[in-house]
Amino acid sequence: MSDQDHLLGRFLEFSIHTPDIIDSLGFYKLLGFQELEIGEVWSHKYAVVSDGELNIGLHDGKFEGPALTFVHQDLARQARSMADHGFDFRYLQLDEDVFNELGFLDRDKNMITMIEARTFSPADEDTDNSLCGSCFEISLPVKDAVRAARFWAPLAPELLRLREEPTTHMRFNAAGMSLGLSESIALDGPSLCFRCDDKDAIWTAIAQHGFKFKEFPGFEGSFMALQAPEGTMLYLFKEDFLGELYEVAETDEMEEESEEESGEEE
Repeated sequence: MSDQDHLLGRFLEFSIHTPDIIDSLGFYKLLGFQELEIGEVWSHKYAVVSDGELNIGLHDGKFEGPALTFVHQDLARQARSMADHGFDFRYLQLDEDVFNELGFLDRDKNMITMIEARTFSPADEDTDNSLCGSCFEISLPVKDAVRAARFWAPLAPELLRLREEPTTHMRFNAAGMSLGLSESIALDGPSLCFRCDDKDAIWTAIAQHGFKFKEFPGFEGSFMALQAPEGTMLYLFKEDFLGELYEVAETDEMEEESEEESGEEE
């Protein structure tokens, strides 16, 4: 399936409203995120930082965020199809003379935006993880994960992981981005989850730059949460709280079957 065969297109960035874009940009750069070259699409101030995998768009102006932003090159056609299927757009701008974009909310008032083209240059191949480590999920707070999943299923049909206890948590592949639907009461808004292997580097950065942080914030066993100047929460974990994926190799399955057959013969 190509990117444009996907209803959403392709994930572009985690978009954030930043009242003080210089302050927010400085925060992410001090954590090791790289600033990317942007285009001249938006009339408001705009910057993008990346760790090579996750792109964070910083928007200074009348931007309604945070939002999950996707690129779909045939946005006008896709918008008509979505309207026919009952999507209610919060805003819709489609015209030959303007930059096409639209936005809509999920059932828990989380914003999803779609635009017709990239707004920044991709990160260099050698761009490495930030001090936070590797981002494994963007988590959205939901009241009822099953109900929320019914909304997201057409948009992100690939369910990656499911956990029912102690709270329901679902993870989907949303057009190239791992999207978590969380019932945790500790989650106040859309947040970023990282697997961090270097706690010492984080403590050093906190001591040097005075970042706002909280140890053991209560969300899924994270050991720390960093709060960006605009309010975004970055949760740091020793490991993915849903555990590591384990794929059974064909040789393992054959060995198990052989052992079962041997047991039956005995």
